[in-house]
Amino acid sequence: MKTTPFRRPTAVWLAALALAVLSGCTNASLVRVQPWERGALADYIMRPDRDALATAAADHIYTSRESAAGGRGVGGSGCGCN
Repeated sequence: MKTTPFRRPTAVWLAALALAVLSGCTNASLVRVQPWERGALADYIMRPDRDALATAAADHIYTSRESAAGGRGVGGSGCGCN
């Protein structure tokens, strides 16, 4: 069976679309943290602020790049409407 030149690109696009749609599926049980995994996630090594020197360096880089200082740990927009 010979395919026409117009059907081959359509088949390729349909296959690419099917692959993109089916690759986004996940099982909800894979995303959930299991009870026996919570101990490892609550460990001190998992904290993002565990290294004071790295946090200070990251703050310095952010301040230098954005030309703004402060604003860490404070919620709101500064208008006093918290």
